[in-house]
Amino acid sequence: MRLNIFIVLLFTLYAEGHLLKCYRCTGIMGPCGNEEMSCSTEDAVCASQTTVQSIGNASQSVQTKNCFEPKMCVNGSVNLGITRTAITMQCCNTDLCNRRDASDLSSNPNGKQCYYCNKKSCLKKLSCAGTEDHCIKAKANSVSMSMTLKGCASRSMCDVLSQVSEVFTDVSCCQGNLCNSAKSITQNLLHLLTWPFISYIMFH
Repeated sequence: MRLNIFIVLLFTLYAEGHLLKCYRCTGIMGPCGNEEMSCSTEDAVCASQTTVQSIGNASQSVQTKNCFEPKMCVNGSVNLGITRTAITMQCCNTDLCNRRDASDLSSNPNGKQCYYCNKKSCLKKLSCAGTEDHCIKAKANSVSMSMTLKGCASRSMCDVLSQVSEVFTDVSCCQGNLCNSAKSITQNLLHLLTWPFISYIMFH
């Protein structure tokens, strides 16, 4: 019995000793600090993430460092006309390897066009930028209603949004110009997309 207890304790100490250590911090409009933390699972990776949220001519940059699931290590952007979210992540799997901040993604036009929705319809055309090589269409769910969203997206962001079933449903992406259809619909709560999306990417 004592031998079994010893083996269990030894295994526990061994497992804990191999959890990855990462830097953890969040910085608004600039670099963040470098607090150390141990990841809670063995398959986690260290990541440095830069999220740039643009609404009209205003933008906000958030630097984040933390432990992440490998599947959440993405680089790309989603542009919905009124708001654009661009995420750059650098992921690594050695202790404290996420010291360096991730750089911003390009926002230069790339020649592709997709439809997007304003408060009245989805008949507007949007010029895509950077790595946004797909048109996207999805439904965003709030507490009291569901709304259709359209715009430009990087392929990697299409994949991520498809996994966020508690926020987005019926996510579909296509590659041709204006391939996400021009069907006119009424929109009311487009601004609700912004922070639920960022919060999921940053903290899940």
